[in-house]
Amino acid sequence: MAAKSGLRVYSKRRNIKKSGEPAGKRPKKRSGTKKPIFVIQKHAASHLHYDFRIEYNRVLKSWAVPKGPSLNPATKRLAMVTDDHPMSYAKFEGVIPPGNYGAGTVMVWDIGTYKNIKEKNGKAVSMRECFKRGTVEIFLSGKKLNGGFALIRTGSDGDHWLLIKMRDEYASARKNPVNTEKKSALTGRTMAQIKKDAQDGGS
Repeated sequence: MAAKSGLRVYSKRRNIKKSGEPAGKRPKKRSGTKKPIFVIQKHAASHLHYDFRIEYNRVLKSWAVPKGPSLNPATKRLAMVTDDHPMSYAKFEGVIPPGNYGAGTVMVWDIGTYKNIKEKNGKAVSMRECFKRGTVEIFLSGKKLNGGFALIRTGSDGDHWLLIKMRDEYASARKNPVNTEKKSALTGRTMAQIKKDAQDGGS
């Protein structure tokens, strides 16, 4: 995942003045008592997908998940590494205009905090080590998703991962929030409403 680290790629790919997205700046160091955040953004770009992002080292580590998260532990979702995003992107919702990188409607589908739950031999494994090993295990506390999720790196290029729901009380083979949860976790708007508001001159 190191190939996409930092915010240089994010800034290079975008014309912030035209796209309306947050600037690629790393914030000051946060208080150690604050829980790290996660955000999942529904993104109707050239292909509809869900961007799964978790806070680490003052940026949002990001994966594009074409089919979105599943609550079924038996389902393995492809998660492709994308460039790191600035922390301010967690609340970005709106429409990236045509002609810009990632053009399309963006919704904050879910947002909340997470906890690193990865252990080895009964001892906690740091997030840094998790990324190095390619095995991230986190507990999400969101508005739509809760419980343990694992991100597992596959292959040798570092870009291909799998997003898998861990077995716990929040797992379900029947529930499918991607199909049932259609509104923004921040504003309560649908994708169509976000697009219309942008066309009408809103955010």
